[in-house]
Amino acid sequence: MNVASILKGKGENIITADADDSIAAVAAQLNEHGIGAILVTNDANEVLGVVSERDIVRELARSGGGCLDMKASALMTTNVITCAPSDTIDDVMSLMTTKRIRHLPVMKGGKLCGFISIGDVVKNRIDEVEREAAAMRDYIATG
Repeated sequence: MNVASILKGKGENIITADADDSIAAVAAQLNEHGIGAILVTNDANEVLGVVSERDIVRELARSGGGCLDMKASALMTTNVITCAPSDTIDDVMSLMTTKRIRHLPVMKGGKLCGFISIGDVVKNRIDEVEREAAAMRDYIATG
């Protein structure tokens, strides 16, 4: 299984923010869509950074509610690690674990084509294990 299989199941709808959006607006989007991170892109749909719930909470702890007026560009992680649709689930799990990240933009030919989370990866892996177990039960039953 690979990242393309995750995108096929989840779709390629990507929620984005602009670098000039306020953190309050970013938080509202995270809440509205039930997501934990949002990609910050420019007009050409190039990835500039990622803002996560964790980034917002850390800044709230540091500077208080005033951070809600800050721009997304002030809090976003700019060293964005990406993956490709052809990357295997095992490789992506290893990358996320090693780099301690929960979200990965998916790039194909230099273009953004998806955004996956550790939850998407785990769900896909569980589904795969369940399919394998069902196939094994069927094999044993028809012996």
